[in-house]
Amino acid sequence: MREYATLCRTGEFPQLFILEHQHLAMLSMSPNSLALSPSRQNLWRLIVIRMLVLLAQTLSVSAAYYSGLFIMDWTALVSALGCSMLVTVLTLLRLSRDWPVTNLEYAGQLFFDMLIHSVLLFYSGGPGNPFLSYYLVPLTIAAATLNWRYTLVLSSLSVILCTLVLLFYTPMQVFELVLFGEFGNLRVVGAWLNFVMGAALISLFVARMADALRQNAQRLAERREQSLRDAQLLGIASVAAGAAHEMSTPLSTMSVLLKDLRCDCSDPNIQEDLELLQEQVKLCRDTLQQMVRSAEISRSGSRHVEPVDNWLHELLERWQLMRPEVSWTLQPMQEDEAPLVMASPELGQSVLNLLNNAADACPDDLQVRLSWDAKQIRLNIRDHGPGVPLHIAEQIGSPFLTTKGKKGFGLGLFLSQAAVQRLGGSVKLYNQDGGGTLTEVLLPIAQEQQP
Repeated sequence: MREYATLCRTGEFPQLFILEHQHLAMLSMSPNSLALSPSRQNLWRLIVIRMLVLLAQTLSVSAAYYSGLFIMDWTALVSALGCSMLVTVLTLLRLSRDWPVTNLEYAGQLFFDMLIHSVLLFYSGGPGNPFLSYYLVPLTIAAATLNWRYTLVLSSLSVILCTLVLLFYTPMQVFELVLFGEFGNLRVVGAWLNFVMGAALISLFVARMADALRQNAQRLAERREQSLRDAQLLGIASVAAGAAHEMSTPLSTMSVLLKDLRCDCSDPNIQEDLELLQEQVKLCRDTLQQMVRSAEISRSGSRHVEPVDNWLHELLERWQLMRPEVSWTLQPMQEDEAPLVMASPELGQSVLNLLNNAADACPDDLQVRLSWDAKQIRLNIRDHGPGVPLHIAEQIGSPFLTTKGKKGFGLGLFLSQAAVQRLGGSVKLYNQDGGGTLTEVLLPIAQEQQP
Protein backbone atom coordinates (compact mmCIF):
# COMPACT_ATOMS: atom_id res chain seq x y z
CA MET A 1 0.00 0.00 0.00
CA ARG A 2 2.86 2.34 0.75
CA GLU A 3 4.26 1.65 -2.70
CA TYR A 4 0.98 2.56 -4.32
CA ALA A 5 0.54 5.61 -2.12
CA THR A 6 3.97 6.77 -3.25
CA LEU A 7 2.99 6.31 -6.90
CA CYS A 8 -0.22 8.29 -6.40
CA ARG A 9 1.34 11.03 -4.28
CA THR A 10 4.16 11.66 -6.74
CA GLY A 11 1.78 11.53 -9.69
CA GLU A 12 3.68 8.64 -11.22
CA PHE A 13 0.64 6.49 -11.89
CA PRO A 14 -1.09 9.06 -14.16
CA GLN A 15 2.27 9.73 -15.83
CA LEU A 16 2.68 6.04 -16.54
CA PHE A 17 -0.77 6.09 -18.11
CA ILE A 18 0.28 9.03 -20.31
CA LEU A 19 3.54 7.34 -21.31
CA GLU A 20 1.70 4.18 -22.28
CA HIS A 21 -0.71 6.07 -24.54
CA GLN A 22 2.17 8.06 -26.03
CA HIS A 23 3.87 4.77 -26.81
CA LEU A 24 0.70 3.55 -28.54
CA ALA A 25 0.53 6.80 -30.50
CA MET A 26 4.12 6.32 -31.65
CA LEU A 27 3.25 2.82 -32.77
CA SER A 28 0.32 4.21 -34.75
CA MET A 29 2.77 6.54 -36.55
CA SER A 30 5.18 3.69 -37.34
CA PRO A 31 6.65 3.06 -40.82
CA ASN A 32 3.51 1.04 -41.58
CA SER A 33 1.35 4.14 -41.14
CA LEU A 34 3.87 6.14 -43.21
CA ALA A 35 3.46 3.60 -46.00
CA LEU A 36 -0.30 4.17 -45.81
CA SER A 37 0.10 7.92 -46.32
CA PRO A 38 -2.19 8.94 -49.21
CA SER A 39 0.41 11.30 -50.71
CA ARG A 40 2.98 8.52 -50.71
CA GLN A 41 0.56 6.00 -52.17
CA ASN A 42 -0.55 8.47 -54.84
CA LEU A 43 3.05 9.23 -55.78
CA TRP A 44 3.65 5.52 -56.25
CA ARG A 45 0.62 5.33 -58.54
CA LEU A 46 1.78 8.42 -60.42
CA ILE A 47 5.16 6.78 -61.05
CA VAL A 48 3.38 3.66 -62.36
CA ILE A 49 1.36 5.87 -64.70
CA ARG A 50 4.53 7.65 -65.83
CA MET A 51 6.28 4.37 -66.57
CA LEU A 52 3.33 3.13 -68.62
CA VAL A 53 3.13 6.39 -70.55
CA LEU A 54 6.93 6.41 -70.96
CA LEU A 55 6.77 2.92 -72.40
CA ALA A 56 4.05 3.99 -74.85
CA GLN A 57 6.02 7.12 -75.82
CA THR A 58 9.21 5.13 -76.35
CA LEU A 59 7.41 2.60 -78.54
CA SER A 60 5.79 5.41 -80.55
CA VAL A 61 9.07 7.24 -81.13
CA SER A 62 10.82 3.96 -82.05
CA ALA A 63 8.03 3.05 -84.51
CA ALA A 64 8.18 6.54 -86.06
CA TYR A 65 11.95 6.33 -86.41
CA TYR A 66 12.09 2.90 -88.02
CA SER A 67 9.10 3.53 -90.31
CA GLY A 68 10.93 6.32 -92.13
CA LEU A 69 7.69 8.30 -92.53
CA PHE A 70 8.55 10.96 -89.96
CA ILE A 71 11.23 13.64 -90.04
CA MET A 72 11.74 14.88 -86.47
CA ASP A 73 14.51 16.00 -84.14
CA TRP A 74 15.27 12.53 -82.79
CA THR A 75 17.99 13.79 -80.48
CA ALA A 76 15.60 16.16 -78.69
CA LEU A 77 12.90 13.49 -78.42
CA VAL A 78 15.30 10.87 -77.03
CA SER A 79 16.71 13.45 -74.60
CA ALA A 80 13.23 14.26 -73.30
CA LEU A 81 12.42 10.57 -72.84
CA GLY A 82 15.78 10.01 -71.14
CA CYS A 83 15.14 12.92 -68.78
CA SER A 84 11.74 11.45 -67.88
CA MET A 85 13.33 8.06 -67.24
CA LEU A 86 16.04 9.60 -65.04
CA VAL A 87 13.51 11.48 -62.91
CA THR A 88 11.45 8.29 -62.59
CA VAL A 89 14.46 6.32 -61.31
CA LEU A 90 15.40 9.07 -58.86
CA THR A 91 11.81 9.20 -57.59
CA LEU A 92 11.79 5.44 -57.04
CA LEU A 93 15.02 5.73 -55.05
CA ARG A 94 13.48 8.58 -53.08
CA LEU A 95 10.38 6.48 -52.31
CA SER A 96 12.62 3.73 -50.90
CA ARG A 97 13.47 6.13 -48.05
CA ASP A 98 11.17 6.88 -45.15
CA TRP A 99 10.70 10.50 -46.17
CA PRO A 100 7.24 12.09 -46.10
CA VAL A 101 5.72 13.15 -49.42
CA THR A 102 4.39 16.72 -49.42
CA ASN A 103 1.67 18.12 -51.64
CA LEU A 104 4.22 20.51 -53.17
CA GLU A 105 6.45 17.64 -54.24
CA TYR A 106 3.49 15.73 -55.62
CA ALA A 107 2.31 18.77 -57.59
CA GLY A 108 5.86 19.25 -58.90
CA GLN A 109 5.84 15.68 -60.22
CA LEU A 110 2.58 16.35 -62.07
CA PHE A 111 4.00 19.56 -63.56
CA PHE A 112 7.08 17.64 -64.71
CA ASP A 113 4.85 15.20 -66.63
CA MET A 114 3.06 18.10 -68.33
CA LEU A 115 6.41 19.71 -69.18
CA ILE A 116 7.78 16.54 -70.79
CA HIS A 117 4.54 16.13 -72.71
CA SER A 118 4.86 19.71 -73.99
CA VAL A 119 8.43 19.09 -75.20
CA LEU A 120 7.34 15.96 -77.05
CA LEU A 121 4.42 17.83 -78.63
CA PHE A 122 6.70 20.68 -79.71
CA TYR A 123 8.88 18.31 -81.76
CA SER A 124 6.04 16.13 -83.07
CA GLY A 125 3.50 18.37 -84.74
CA GLY A 126 2.06 20.53 -81.94
CA PRO A 127 -1.71 21.00 -82.40
CA GLY A 128 -1.68 18.45 -85.22
CA ASN A 129 -0.61 15.72 -82.80
CA PRO A 130 -3.66 13.70 -81.67
CA PHE A 131 -2.16 13.35 -78.16
CA LEU A 132 -2.57 17.06 -77.43
CA SER A 133 -5.51 16.40 -75.07
CA TYR A 134 -3.35 14.23 -72.78
CA TYR A 135 -2.95 17.38 -70.64
CA LEU A 136 -6.31 16.46 -69.13
CA VAL A 137 -4.94 13.29 -67.48
CA PRO A 138 -2.50 14.99 -65.03
CA LEU A 139 -5.11 17.70 -64.44
CA THR A 140 -7.70 15.06 -63.52
CA ILE A 141 -5.21 13.46 -61.15
CA ALA A 142 -4.52 16.85 -59.55
CA ALA A 143 -8.24 17.59 -59.13
CA ALA A 144 -8.82 14.19 -57.50
CA THR A 145 -5.85 14.22 -55.10
CA LEU A 146 -4.83 17.84 -54.37
CA ASN A 147 -6.62 20.84 -52.92
CA TRP A 148 -8.05 23.54 -55.16
CA ARG A 149 -5.02 25.83 -54.88
CA TYR A 150 -2.61 23.31 -56.35
CA THR A 151 -5.20 22.29 -58.93
CA LEU A 152 -5.68 25.91 -59.98
CA VAL A 153 -1.93 26.48 -60.31
CA LEU A 154 -1.42 23.30 -62.35
CA SER A 155 -4.41 24.15 -64.53
CA SER A 156 -2.96 27.60 -65.25
CA LEU A 157 0.46 26.12 -66.04
CA SER A 158 -1.08 23.55 -68.38
CA VAL A 159 -2.95 26.32 -70.24
CA ILE A 160 0.32 28.24 -70.60
CA LEU A 161 2.19 25.17 -71.84
CA CYS A 162 -0.59 24.24 -74.27
CA THR A 163 -0.69 27.82 -75.61
CA LEU A 164 3.07 27.81 -76.20
CA VAL A 165 2.80 24.50 -78.04
CA LEU A 166 0.02 25.92 -80.24
CA LEU A 167 2.09 29.01 -81.06
CA PHE A 168 5.52 27.42 -81.39
CA TYR A 169 5.84 23.91 -82.76
CA THR A 170 7.42 21.87 -85.50
CA PRO A 171 4.71 21.28 -88.19
CA MET A 172 4.17 17.77 -89.59
CA GLN A 173 1.79 16.66 -92.34
CA VAL A 174 2.31 12.94 -91.98
CA PHE A 175 -0.60 12.65 -89.51
CA GLU A 176 -2.96 13.09 -92.46
CA LEU A 177 -1.52 9.97 -94.13
CA VAL A 178 -4.28 7.40 -94.75
CA LEU A 179 -3.21 3.87 -93.88
CA PHE A 180 -6.40 2.01 -92.87
CA GLY A 181 -9.11 3.13 -95.27
CA GLU A 182 -11.29 6.22 -95.39
CA PHE A 183 -11.46 6.72 -91.61
CA GLY A 184 -8.06 5.28 -90.78
CA ASN A 185 -5.53 8.11 -91.09
CA LEU A 186 -2.88 8.49 -88.40
CA ARG A 187 -4.69 11.37 -86.73
CA VAL A 188 -7.84 9.28 -86.18
CA VAL A 189 -5.86 6.28 -84.98
CA GLY A 190 -3.81 8.48 -82.65
CA ALA A 191 -6.93 10.18 -81.26
CA TRP A 192 -8.46 6.78 -80.56
CA LEU A 193 -5.31 5.55 -78.81
CA ASN A 194 -5.15 8.77 -76.79
CA PHE A 195 -8.75 8.35 -75.64
CA VAL A 196 -8.27 4.69 -74.72
CA MET A 197 -5.09 5.41 -72.77
CA GLY A 198 -6.59 8.40 -70.95
CA ALA A 199 -9.79 6.54 -70.06
CA ALA A 200 -7.82 3.55 -68.77
CA LEU A 201 -5.45 5.65 -66.65
CA ILE A 202 -8.28 7.71 -65.16
CA SER A 203 -10.46 4.67 -64.46
CA LEU A 204 -7.75 2.45 -62.97
CA PHE A 205 -5.55 4.92 -61.14
CA VAL A 206 -7.39 8.16 -60.41
CA ALA A 207 -10.27 6.29 -58.77
CA ARG A 208 -7.80 4.48 -56.51
CA MET A 209 -6.06 7.75 -55.65
CA ALA A 210 -9.35 9.32 -54.59
CA ASP A 211 -10.19 6.17 -52.60
CA ALA A 212 -6.84 6.46 -50.77
CA LEU A 213 -7.78 9.99 -49.72
CA ARG A 214 -11.17 8.82 -48.44
CA GLN A 215 -9.55 6.03 -46.44
CA ASN A 216 -7.06 8.49 -44.98
CA ALA A 217 -9.89 10.79 -43.93
CA GLN A 218 -11.58 7.83 -42.24
CA ARG A 219 -8.34 6.92 -40.41
CA LEU A 220 -7.97 10.52 -39.24
CA ALA A 221 -11.54 10.48 -37.91
CA GLU A 222 -10.85 7.21 -36.07
CA ARG A 223 -7.63 8.60 -34.58
CA ARG A 224 -9.45 11.75 -33.50
CA GLU A 225 -12.08 9.62 -31.80
CA GLN A 226 -9.32 7.53 -30.19
CA SER A 227 -7.64 10.70 -28.92
CA LEU A 228 -10.88 11.85 -27.32
CA ARG A 229 -11.30 8.43 -25.71
CA ASP A 230 -7.70 8.50 -24.45
CA ALA A 231 -8.27 11.94 -22.95
CA GLN A 232 -11.32 10.60 -21.11
CA LEU A 233 -9.33 7.59 -19.91
CA LEU A 234 -6.54 9.86 -18.70
CA GLY A 235 -8.98 11.91 -16.65
CA ILE A 236 -10.50 8.76 -15.17
CA ALA A 237 -7.02 7.38 -14.37
CA SER A 238 -6.03 10.58 -12.59
CA VAL A 239 -9.20 10.54 -10.48
CA ALA A 240 -8.77 6.82 -9.78
CA ALA A 241 -5.18 7.34 -8.64
CA GLY A 242 -6.23 10.02 -6.16
CA ALA A 243 -9.18 7.96 -4.92
CA ALA A 244 -7.01 4.88 -4.45
CA HIS A 245 -4.51 6.91 -2.46
CA GLU A 246 -7.28 8.17 -0.20
CA MET A 247 -8.65 4.62 0.24
CA SER A 248 -5.35 3.22 1.51
CA THR A 249 -5.66 4.71 5.00
CA PRO A 250 -9.31 3.75 5.73
CA LEU A 251 -8.72 0.22 4.43
CA SER A 252 -5.76 -0.21 6.75
CA THR A 253 -7.82 1.15 9.64
CA MET A 254 -10.70 -1.19 8.84
CA SER A 255 -8.36 -4.18 8.68
CA VAL A 256 -6.93 -3.42 12.14
CA LEU A 257 -10.38 -2.84 13.67
CA LEU A 258 -11.76 -6.06 12.20
CA LYS A 259 -8.92 -8.05 13.74
CA ASP A 260 -9.62 -6.49 17.13
CA LEU A 261 -13.34 -7.15 16.81
CA ARG A 262 -12.74 -10.79 15.96
CA CYS A 263 -10.57 -11.15 19.03
CA ASP A 264 -13.14 -9.50 21.32
CA CYS A 265 -16.28 -11.12 19.93
CA SER A 266 -17.26 -14.70 20.82
CA ASP A 267 -20.58 -14.94 18.94
CA PRO A 268 -20.02 -17.43 16.05
CA ASN A 269 -22.57 -15.71 13.78
CA ILE A 270 -20.88 -12.34 14.21
CA GLN A 271 -17.50 -14.00 13.79
CA GLU A 272 -18.64 -15.34 10.41
CA ASP A 273 -19.76 -11.88 9.32
CA LEU A 274 -16.53 -10.29 10.53
CA GLU A 275 -14.53 -12.88 8.63
CA LEU A 276 -16.45 -12.08 5.47
CA LEU A 277 -15.84 -8.36 5.98
CA GLN A 278 -12.14 -8.99 6.52
CA GLU A 279 -11.98 -11.01 3.30
CA GLN A 280 -13.66 -8.16 1.42
CA VAL A 281 -11.23 -5.61 2.86
CA LYS A 282 -8.34 -7.86 1.88
CA LEU A 283 -9.80 -8.15 -1.60
CA CYS A 284 -9.90 -4.34 -1.88
CA ARG A 285 -6.29 -4.09 -0.79
CA ASP A 286 -5.30 -6.82 -3.27
CA THR A 287 -7.09 -4.89 -6.01
CA LEU A 288 -5.12 -1.75 -5.21
CA GLN A 289 -1.89 -3.73 -5.20
CA GLN A 290 -2.89 -5.15 -8.57
CA MET A 291 -3.14 -1.56 -9.81
CA VAL A 292 0.44 -1.01 -8.62
CA ARG A 293 1.61 -4.08 -10.51
CA SER A 294 -0.24 -2.87 -13.59
CA ALA A 295 1.56 0.46 -13.38
CA GLU A 296 4.90 -1.31 -13.04
CA ILE A 297 4.12 -3.49 -16.06
CA SER A 298 3.16 -0.40 -18.08
CA ARG A 299 6.41 1.31 -17.09
CA SER A 300 8.60 -1.67 -18.00
CA GLY A 301 6.63 -2.38 -21.17
CA SER A 302 6.65 -6.11 -20.39
CA ARG A 303 3.74 -8.35 -21.34
CA HIS A 304 3.33 -12.08 -20.96
CA VAL A 305 1.27 -14.60 -22.86
CA GLU A 306 -0.36 -17.74 -21.54
CA PRO A 307 -2.93 -20.29 -22.70
CA VAL A 308 -6.33 -18.68 -22.72
CA ASP A 309 -7.99 -21.55 -20.81
CA ASN A 310 -5.55 -21.24 -17.88
CA TRP A 311 -5.95 -17.47 -17.89
CA LEU A 312 -9.75 -17.71 -17.79
CA HIS A 313 -9.78 -20.32 -15.00
CA GLU A 314 -7.58 -18.13 -12.79
CA LEU A 315 -9.72 -15.09 -13.56
CA LEU A 316 -12.95 -16.91 -12.71
CA GLU A 317 -11.48 -18.16 -9.42
CA ARG A 318 -10.59 -14.59 -8.51
CA TRP A 319 -14.06 -13.38 -9.53
CA GLN A 320 -15.73 -16.09 -7.45
CA LEU A 321 -14.03 -14.68 -4.36
CA MET A 322 -15.36 -11.24 -5.28
CA ARG A 323 -18.93 -12.39 -5.99
CA PRO A 324 -19.61 -15.54 -3.94
CA GLU A 325 -23.37 -15.05 -4.25
CA VAL A 326 -23.39 -15.52 -8.03
CA SER A 327 -24.20 -18.91 -9.55
CA TRP A 328 -22.43 -19.53 -12.84
CA THR A 329 -21.30 -22.32 -15.12
CA LEU A 330 -18.38 -22.60 -17.52
CA GLN A 331 -19.37 -24.38 -20.72
CA PRO A 332 -17.12 -27.24 -21.95
CA MET A 333 -14.23 -26.05 -24.09
CA GLN A 334 -12.82 -27.37 -27.33
CA GLU A 335 -10.57 -30.41 -27.18
CA ASP A 336 -7.79 -28.96 -29.30
CA GLU A 337 -4.91 -27.02 -27.75
CA ALA A 338 -5.91 -23.61 -26.44
CA PRO A 339 -4.30 -20.59 -28.14
CA LEU A 340 -2.27 -17.95 -26.35
CA VAL A 341 -3.67 -14.64 -25.13
CA MET A 342 -1.92 -11.42 -24.10
CA ALA A 343 -2.65 -11.70 -20.37
CA SER A 344 -2.32 -8.07 -19.35
CA PRO A 345 -3.83 -6.78 -16.08
CA GLU A 346 -6.01 -4.40 -18.10
CA LEU A 347 -7.58 -7.30 -19.98
CA GLY A 348 -8.27 -9.20 -16.76
CA GLN A 349 -9.92 -6.18 -15.19
CA SER A 350 -11.99 -5.64 -18.34
CA VAL A 351 -13.40 -9.17 -18.24
CA LEU A 352 -14.08 -8.81 -14.51
CA ASN A 353 -16.08 -5.65 -15.24
CA LEU A 354 -18.14 -7.51 -17.84
CA LEU A 355 -18.74 -10.43 -15.46
CA ASN A 356 -19.84 -8.01 -12.75
CA ASN A 357 -22.21 -6.28 -15.17
CA ALA A 358 -23.79 -9.63 -16.04
CA ALA A 359 -24.04 -10.59 -12.36
CA ASP A 360 -25.64 -7.25 -11.50
CA ALA A 361 -28.25 -7.87 -14.20
CA CYS A 362 -29.08 -11.34 -12.86
CA PRO A 363 -26.89 -13.27 -10.38
CA ASP A 364 -28.50 -16.63 -11.19
CA ASP A 365 -27.48 -19.13 -13.86
CA LEU A 366 -24.72 -17.06 -15.49
CA GLN A 367 -23.18 -18.90 -18.46
CA VAL A 368 -19.58 -18.42 -19.59
CA ARG A 369 -18.32 -19.95 -22.83
CA LEU A 370 -14.82 -19.84 -24.32
CA SER A 371 -14.12 -20.82 -27.93
CA TRP A 372 -11.54 -20.08 -30.59
CA ASP A 373 -10.60 -20.59 -34.20
CA ALA A 374 -7.46 -20.01 -36.24
CA LYS A 375 -7.79 -16.20 -36.14
CA GLN A 376 -9.37 -15.11 -32.85
CA ILE A 377 -10.61 -16.01 -29.39
CA ARG A 378 -14.27 -15.60 -28.47
CA LEU A 379 -15.51 -15.23 -24.88
CA ASN A 380 -19.30 -15.20 -24.36
CA ILE A 381 -21.01 -14.16 -21.12
CA ARG A 382 -24.75 -14.90 -21.04
CA ASP A 383 -27.02 -13.53 -18.33
CA HIS A 384 -30.80 -13.76 -17.86
CA GLY A 385 -31.45 -10.19 -16.80
CA PRO A 386 -33.77 -7.62 -18.36
CA GLY A 387 -31.44 -6.98 -21.29
CA VAL A 388 -30.24 -3.68 -22.72
CA PRO A 389 -32.95 -1.05 -23.42
CA LEU A 390 -33.15 -0.38 -27.14
CA HIS A 391 -33.21 3.42 -26.78
CA ILE A 392 -29.72 3.42 -25.21
CA ALA A 393 -28.24 0.33 -26.86
CA GLU A 394 -26.23 2.38 -29.35
CA GLN A 395 -24.74 4.54 -26.57
CA ILE A 396 -23.55 1.64 -24.40
CA GLY A 397 -19.81 2.01 -23.86
CA SER A 398 -19.87 5.79 -23.60
CA PRO A 399 -18.43 7.15 -20.36
CA PHE A 400 -20.81 7.86 -17.48
CA LEU A 401 -23.71 6.06 -19.18
CA THR A 402 -25.25 3.35 -17.02
CA THR A 403 -28.44 1.29 -16.80
CA LYS A 404 -28.02 0.72 -13.04
CA GLY A 405 -29.38 4.05 -11.86
CA LYS A 406 -27.61 5.43 -8.80
CA LYS A 407 -25.81 2.12 -8.23
CA GLY A 408 -23.48 2.50 -11.19
CA PHE A 409 -20.91 5.02 -12.37
CA GLY A 410 -21.13 4.24 -16.09
CA LEU A 411 -17.42 3.44 -16.43
CA GLY A 412 -17.17 -0.37 -16.40
CA LEU A 413 -18.14 -1.09 -19.99
CA PHE A 414 -16.36 2.04 -21.24
CA LEU A 415 -13.06 0.99 -19.65
CA SER A 416 -13.54 -2.61 -20.78
CA GLN A 417 -14.10 -1.59 -24.38
CA ALA A 418 -11.08 0.74 -24.33
CA ALA A 419 -8.75 -1.93 -22.92
CA VAL A 420 -9.92 -4.68 -25.28
CA GLN A 421 -9.75 -2.40 -28.33
CA ARG A 422 -6.15 -1.47 -27.47
CA LEU A 423 -5.32 -5.18 -27.74
CA GLY A 424 -6.97 -5.37 -31.16
CA GLY A 425 -10.24 -6.91 -29.97
CA SER A 426 -13.83 -5.79 -29.54
CA VAL A 427 -16.74 -5.95 -27.08
CA LYS A 428 -20.34 -6.31 -28.27
CA LEU A 429 -23.67 -6.72 -26.47
CA TYR A 430 -26.69 -8.55 -27.90
CA ASN A 431 -30.23 -8.82 -26.52
CA GLN A 432 -31.40 -12.45 -26.50
CA ASP A 433 -34.80 -13.68 -27.62
CA GLY A 434 -35.35 -15.62 -24.38
CA GLY A 435 -34.42 -12.61 -22.27
CA GLY A 436 -31.08 -11.41 -21.01
CA THR A 437 -27.92 -10.16 -22.66
CA LEU A 438 -25.07 -11.89 -24.46
CA THR A 439 -21.71 -10.12 -24.03
CA GLU A 440 -19.22 -11.14 -26.71
CA VAL A 441 -15.51 -10.42 -26.31
CA LEU A 442 -13.31 -11.01 -29.36
CA LEU A 443 -9.53 -11.14 -28.79
CA PRO A 444 -6.64 -11.69 -31.19
CA ILE A 445 -4.48 -14.76 -30.74
CA ALA A 446 -1.10 -13.78 -29.30
CA GLN A 447 2.18 -15.09 -30.64
CA GLU A 448 4.57 -16.91 -28.35
CA GLN A 449 7.24 -14.53 -27.10
CA GLN A 450 10.84 -15.35 -27.88
CA PRO A 451 13.18 -15.60 -24.88
